[in-house]
Amino acid sequence: EKLGRRAVTVRTDVAEPADCRALVDAAVHAFGRVDILVNNAGISSEHAATEETPEQFREVVDINLNGSYWMAQAAGAVMPPGSAIVNVSSILALVTGGLPQAAYSASKAGLLGLTRDLAQQWTPGKGIRVNALAPGLFTSEMTDGYAEGYVEAMLPRVLSGRIGQPEELAAALVFLVSDAASYITGTTLTVDGGTHIA
Repeated sequence: EKLGRRAVTVRTDVAEPADCRALVDAAVHAFGRVDILVNNAGISSEHAATEETPEQFREVVDINLNGSYWMAQAAGAVMPPGSAIVNVSSILALVTGGLPQAAYSASKAGLLGLTRDLAQQWTPGKGIRVNALAPGLFTSEMTDGYAEGYVEAMLPRVLSGRIGQPEELAAALVFLVSDAASYITGTTLTVDGGTHIA
């Protein structure tokens, strides 16, 4: 708001479809429309596959994958033609990170399939473009929680030789929701410094 923009915050649990609908309703009430949805809510877990409980696995999938679907469903019902949805996946949908992250990797890979299907349904029928981002290593709350030395150990797999900066990911996101990407839908843009081919 200090930048001259309008803003509204709505406490939302994306794993709850009713919360997602309430968030979209609040946005429509405040701004009159919804043109862009960025599904960026996510959590991670590091549990060995032989030890992870059903509750631990479901919690990750409920937020990362199901939550993205419920938000897209709620927003897609009101978005006008020309709108855009971006699902924030992860490079771990495409490669392994060397950690026991079955739930996280599965949920982020599921987002890529969800992206393709929603694009197939909504681009021709509603004029809504749906794409995904697959970030690599970026400074974030999630990487802050990694074990000491993990990020440094992963850097040899990053062709660019460094961790990504938030503004580099933001630039890719702005591109995908802008008119500059008006002919792009159903695709996944990797923003990972080349990690997926290393």
